[in-house]
Amino acid sequence: MRKGVKVALVGGVFAVMVGGAGYGAYNLVNGVTGGGSASSSGPEAVRTGPPTDKETAETAGKFLAAWAKGDAAEASTYTNNAEVASLLLTGYREDAHLTKVKLTPGKAAGARVPFSVEATVSYEGKTKPFAYESELTVVRGVTTGRALVDWDASVVHPDLEDGDTLQTGEAAAPPIEAVDRHGEVLDKKDHPSLGPVLDQLRAKYGDTAGGTPGVELYVRHETEDEGTQTLLTLAKGKAGQLETTLSAPAQKAAEKAVAAYPESSVVAVQPSSGEILAVANHRADQFNAAFEGKMAPGSTMKIVSAAMLIDQGVTRASGPAPCPKTAVWQSHRIENLPGLAPNENATLADSFARSCNTAFVKLVDEEGITDESLTEEAQNRFGLGLDWKAGVRTVDGTVPASPGPDRASNMIGQGQVQMNPLNLASVTATAITGTFRQPVVVAQSMDDRELAETPGSLPASTVQQLRQMMNRTAVSGSGAGAMSKLSGNIGAKTGSAEVDGQAKPNSWFTGYRGDVAAAAVAEEGGHGGDTAGPIVAAVLAAGS
Repeated sequence: MRKGVKVALVGGVFAVMVGGAGYGAYNLVNGVTGGGSASSSGPEAVRTGPPTDKETAETAGKFLAAWAKGDAAEASTYTNNAEVASLLLTGYREDAHLTKVKLTPGKAAGARVPFSVEATVSYEGKTKPFAYESELTVVRGVTTGRALVDWDASVVHPDLEDGDTLQTGEAAAPPIEAVDRHGEVLDKKDHPSLGPVLDQLRAKYGDTAGGTPGVELYVRHETEDEGTQTLLTLAKGKAGQLETTLSAPAQKAAEKAVAAYPESSVVAVQPSSGEILAVANHRADQFNAAFEGKMAPGSTMKIVSAAMLIDQGVTRASGPAPCPKTAVWQSHRIENLPGLAPNENATLADSFARSCNTAFVKLVDEEGITDESLTEEAQNRFGLGLDWKAGVRTVDGTVPASPGPDRASNMIGQGQVQMNPLNLASVTATAITGTFRQPVVVAQSMDDRELAETPGSLPASTVQQLRQMMNRTAVSGSGAGAMSKLSGNIGAKTGSAEVDGQAKPNSWFTGYRGDVAAAAVAEEGGHGGDTAGPIVAAVLAAGS
């Protein structure tokens, strides 16, 4: 055993005392090296089944010991992806300039071993301490039977994803001071949901905003449009100012609204301009689902479906759209939400306001409606599926031409339809103005990028009918509960999207008030008006 190091193993937990050059270190619990040894009577049989507590402790100890002393090659041999692990662990020292690394494990939970990291960042005479928490999982090697660290980039740092690296040096882009439409500074501390957005804005516009880069430890993401994520600043740069379309009051309201509901996201836009006013997420994975999510939007899709039925001359707001208990399309049986009474004399406005699924399914086989009809309406009128250039990364909606049962399912926002709150807020904005205006978070003049355009607008009569139906939904229909405290020119549409494996559907809601449109989703939130509805109402109440 190396001088200055003692290791005790008690109940699967390491107790570590470190001496020497300031590196956290581990030694072998019982002198076993690498992957074990062969007995004198012949090769040892390949083990199977989950690693034992002892194996978990030994493997984690060897891995952390090698990492702590800077031996990436050795550390990687205790993982199930040695090549990738070696590259990232080598970069930990050589690219991130992290030294004096001390790794302290916490209490193991089965195969999971949490650990804390204390290190020093040293770069060109500048040093700063750096500490964080991480964890690893030990698994059984498929072919070797060895207990190995299940390799993932997040073992090295929880903010790393596959393909990401840690870097220390001059920042990839100068810092920015993002300001809202009123000139108020927007920062991550006051607006935590803006973190991914501000990182991407810095990566794209930092070089042209007038700032100078500092020295930082940062995450370099695999794809350039993700930007970089600063973990530690060794020397501050000078921030350049970047004007955004965001509204601090709307952003604050959005942050507060999603905080009350787990796994929720919301976006607000200005219909008259397409400018994005707010974006907020409350998610355990920190994913910007508001801009980049891809989920079935449920009955909120009926805004587009109703527009298509009106534009195709199938019916109109005051025209027939019977709401039977069930409907069948190509052997696919569709029902309404529990408690929705059938109404064979319903108009389209009735069925829209009550969110009757069967009414829309019954109309899908009317003369002139094809597999492509909904797709063409979504793209040519509402701009879905076009290449949006908002200033940051977005996913722009998918409404594919769908033969078979999915033609009917797409009409009610299931099937193959995929959206996120940004797409849905834009749908509402288009519905009440008649014109698709591609959402933006920075002005087009910042970089003269080409914005997406549709070949045509909604007919004025279609807009009038959509506004009428959405207003009725907000005042006396399925959205009335959520919108009851809002006055003025309002409208709404609810949605509940069934997802395989979930106990409750995803809750969707979109609405408008004056010149603000907003949309929200809450995963497993139930009915649209119950969870997503209050989020949207709170943002609409804040205005722009």
